[in-house]
Amino acid sequence: MAKPLGHAKSKDAVKEKGPVVRELASNRKARHDYHILETFEAGLKLTGTEVKAARMGKVQLKDSFVEIRNGEAWLVGAHVSPYSHGNRENHPPERDRKLLLKKRQIDRLLGRSQIKGQTIIPLSVYLKGNWVKLEIALAEGKKQYDKRESIRERELDREAAAAVKLARR
Repeated sequence: MAKPLGHAKSKDAVKEKGPVVRELASNRKARHDYHILETFEAGLKLTGTEVKAARMGKVQLKDSFVEIRNGEAWLVGAHVSPYSHGNRENHPPERDRKLLLKKRQIDRLLGRSQIKGQTIIPLSVYLKGNWVKLEIALAEGKKQYDKRESIRERELDREAAAAVKLARR
């Protein structure tokens, strides 16, 4: 028997697949040293060998930051190791890289970063589909006692999880 016309799967049955996201590098120390206020997704303007090196996970965000110059956002201090199969035209490892953001986002970041104690830091580099993206955050530096409090909370969470695990047995 033929299906009646107009019969289609419900919207719930059809799963929409977004682009696959694969993390390449993260700045784990950033969440320890800063209070994250707001996050943004930015594209990275890279050369061909930089993209290949990034896909291999040869990116380090330690001690890097975002700077706004002449209305453009730049990633400063990030290290992308040279591509192993590159030639003499390989990229310099620690060059400044332009971030691809909308003008309104750059203006917002510039205005908020001029407030005392706030800065723009990179959190992670990841592949979204075929594009290399950077998650940046507007952050405020933590004081030493805030860092100790974060460590204490993390330890309490671990102890609670261990206790729950033992209680289930």
